[in-house]
Amino acid sequence: MFNKTKVLLISAVAAIAVIAGAGAAIASGGDDSEPPITGDALVKASEAALAHTGGGTVTDTEVGDEESYYEVEVTMDDGRSIDVQLDEAFRVVGEEVEDESEDDD
Repeated sequence: MFNKTKVLLISAVAAIAVIAGAGAAIASGGDDSEPPITGDALVKASEAALAHTGGGTVTDTEVGDEESYYEVEVTMDDGRSIDVQLDEAFRVVGEEVEDESEDDD
């Protein structure tokens, strides 16, 4: 039989593995085949996207998106997700707003 210490240790290791996996998915650009934005470009793209949306949290990035050079996904406090499309000079060239309720259909 397991004692409490072993059960807690196993639970903690499992929780860390889940958190690390989620962080890796965000850093790698999720399930998409496009690579994530990195380095100075990540800072500039994030700043441009957040200025465009007026706030929120950057939750995913891609270089070489089918619609633009950079794509930055921003999740707003109300649950909406906004994909901000940027050109190579970090200028906004488009956006797509995904409402949380769209996923429920």
